Amino acid sequence: MTARTGAVRPPADLVPPGERGALRIADRVVAKIAAQAAREALSPPSADAAAPHATVVVHRGTARVSVRVELGYPCDVGARCAAVRRQVTERVGALTDMEVPEVAVRVERLHLAPHGRA
Repeated sequence: MTARTGAVRPPADLVPPGERGALRIADRVVAKIAAQAAREALSPPSADAAAPHATVVVHRGTARVSVRVELGYPCDVGARCAAVRRQVTERVGALTDMEVPEVAVRVERLHLAPHGRA
């Protein structure tokens, strides 16, 4: 029953999909998921490295993601960035049901590995 009219609402399975409402996931929530996915891809993290940070722009079910990371060096930078892209795309897509056509990975700093220091 609705409060205003006193009319009885039909069961949910009889309400057309367009009238049921929608779920909106905030950009900052998607950004936190992306940052966590980047952490997963880079584990174990370099001792001096800051945690990955992500920014996201969501538009009509599509999320464009930018992730900033710090990596230990020496390493295969390209392979590590590809792993971050792959993990972020998979996790954000799976957890939010959004399409992720673009993941930009920006390497902010490289940290020398302990065995590489003089």
